[in-house]
Amino acid sequence: MHGAAAHAAIVRAIRASGVVVTVLPEEFLSIVRRVPEPLVIAAQTGMFGKKYQYLTSYKGLAFFAQSPTPLMLPRSIETILAKKIWVP
Repeated sequence: MHGAAAHAAIVRAIRASGVVVTVLPEEFLSIVRRVPEPLVIAAQTGMFGKKYQYLTSYKGLAFFAQSPTPLMLPRSIETILAKKIWVP
């Protein structure tokens, strides 16, 4: 019974957060360039090595990418720096 409750909690969390698609950094940049007025959430993470995380929305889906180096986003993109990005 305990396992079923944990599974139900995970399903509810995924439904609440919607669909998140993980893509390669290059594909993320390609998606961002397709959006008329893109908004990107960016965060830096990692204790022993920096990782850069990016999140954006396109056609109702959320796209996530992680890179060992910062992505060169065009200046026209509105960017919000977040403390952390959590992806289910």
